[in-house]
Amino acid sequence: LTGERWTVGPARLSKISVGEMDNNVYVIESTDTGAVLLVDAANDAAQLVEHLRDRAPGVKDVLTTHLHADHWIGLAETVEALGLTTIASPGDAAGIDVPTDRHVSHGDELEVGDLRLEVIGLRGHTPDGIALLLRTDAGTHLFSGDSLFPGGPGKTGSPEDFTTLMGDLESRVFDVLDDDVVVPPGHGDDTTIGAERPHLAEWRDRGW
Repeated sequence: LTGERWTVGPARLSKISVGEMDNNVYVIESTDTGAVLLVDAANDAAQLVEHLRDRAPGVKDVLTTHLHADHWIGLAETVEALGLTTIASPGDAAGIDVPTDRHVSHGDELEVGDLRLEVIGLRGHTPDGIALLLRTDAGTHLFSGDSLFPGGPGKTGSPEDFTTLMGDLESRVFDVLDDDVVVPPGHGDDTTIGAERPHLAEWRDRGW
């Protein structure tokens, strides 16, 4: 598997691109405790399992950001091979083909060893999509799933869904996070809150 691995304060982060849709899989590890959270077991399960056994043996949990199948094609095989606990939002869990062991919603917190990840609900791309916010003294990362990309919000199926997603992005992301927050999304390259902030009105005007 190709990917990048870097350290942010007490966290070791890995970003791995899998499958034909270049889905990003994230591995969030506490360097102190070895505890690991996998985000979106999107595809290439056999290689992903091998990578985790080799590089992140402390993995116990896997969170799926939203119900679209390209983000959980590899979930069943990965969970079975590694005995992972599955985590998803209540509103999207029914659309994921693997049973969810634990539900998390906006405002909840996930513990990964000594790391704390804040769950941010971003509705609109799917009914109950979630992002994860990791704050450290060395920098903050928002793992946005498919709700925020370089250049705009995630795809929505109706004007109502677009309005909902923009409302959540503005109130729960842009109104509360600083410009230097890094945004690793569900596909493609990272961005920052500061790079996207000037374009909010433009996105609203164009409607996507």
